[in-house]
Amino acid sequence: MIKNYVIDTNVLIHDPRAIFKFQDNNIFIPFPVIEEIDKLKTRRDKVSESARSINRILDGLRGEGNLKDGIKLENGGFLRVMAVEPQKSIDIPRYLGTSPDDSILYYAMYIKKMDTNISTILVTKDLNLRIKADSIGIVAQDYLSDKVEIDKLYRGYAFHTGKPFKTDEYEDIPPDLLELDESVFPNLYLWLNERPYRYNGHKNVFSPVNTSYISEVFGIRPKNYEQIFAFDALLDPSIPLVSLVGIAGTGKTLLSVAAGLKMILESKFYKKMLVSKPVIPMGKDIGYLPGSIEDKMKPWLQPVYDNLEFLCSLKGKKVDEYLSKKDIIEVEVLSYIRGRSIPNQYIIIDEAQNLTPHEIKTIITRAGEGTKIVLTGDPFQIDNPYLDNSSNGLVYVASKFKGSPLAAHVSMFKGERSELASKAAEIL
Repeated sequence: MIKNYVIDTNVLIHDPRAIFKFQDNNIFIPFPVIEEIDKLKTRRDKVSESARSINRILDGLRGEGNLKDGIKLENGGFLRVMAVEPQKSIDIPRYLGTSPDDSILYYAMYIKKMDTNISTILVTKDLNLRIKADSIGIVAQDYLSDKVEIDKLYRGYAFHTGKPFKTDEYEDIPPDLLELDESVFPNLYLWLNERPYRYNGHKNVFSPVNTSYISEVFGIRPKNYEQIFAFDALLDPSIPLVSLVGIAGTGKTLLSVAAGLKMILESKFYKKMLVSKPVIPMGKDIGYLPGSIEDKMKPWLQPVYDNLEFLCSLKGKKVDEYLSKKDIIEVEVLSYIRGRSIPNQYIIIDEAQNLTPHEIKTIITRAGEGTKIVLTGDPFQIDNPYLDNSSNGLVYVASKFKGSPLAAHVSMFKGERSELASKAAEIL
């Protein structure tokens, strides 16, 4: 059944192509949303990029018809940019003020009253606006197009759950011989008889991997099977995209930095390491902070610096010896990455759970030939007010790439920082 969807500004900023993802329904963009987008387009960050993208999309659609009367979209939907004169429509309830949120609520009320035969739904990523809408009888929901149910997130590895299986008889194991607790995708890891395997989609077999508990990577060794899987993915140049999702203390950042240093300084697979993380609010101009980009970003990237110091100390080196070599480690602000092409680099994006799916796409599409991108984060520690553990870019990428041989994913649950840290992550 056809529905009326009223779209809030934050949905379009989150995904500039959101209007094409409502199938054959009616999409309404209130005039106050257009005004908000106009104010946002002059900012110097990802928000302004999205705002300008929306403007270009809407301007392009003007060639298909009149936005006021409505335009048929390529997916069968119908789009209108609606401008309403309150005094000529319905009375404004006393509880509505003049804020942009209240204006959008008014538009939703107007559409609902004028079109009683069709369900009207306000789509917004603003939790408080959804609460306000519900309190006045307006159906409201989050933007669900890029949501991934966190409880069903692809784990990245599997266990054999059937009768004991003798691995000594096989070098490579066809998955049909096993009873697995995960669906089989390229680069799915398997922990079987205390040995790690990885699924080879071309041969349709699980092959043993070289990484083990005795593998040393820039001075450290894996402490559990999750870290063995992570190291294998991080050290394989044929896997250009790796996502590590886990709670604090599981080793996501430490393993990523250690593998990067090994691949750059010892194996010589990459020219340099580029490290960054979202500055929340995303894209905030850090120009007011003193010093170089490295100085400005250091407070945000302190976990990466801490791991660098620890790893360098294992080698008897000081971290400044590496940081001073500009051809080895580069710190970048994500707001400035658009437009770049980055070849032959090992890129770590820490705290990637604070990125939207659109922002993650912008980063991954910057990868040039021979570049590896590592995304790390904890989807239960999100600072972005319009994201949650199901709609952030990190889990979105892990879910979307699970069928690709170009990517590997490992969910990490075993804390190794300290017994106290592990217990805190469990009970607090």
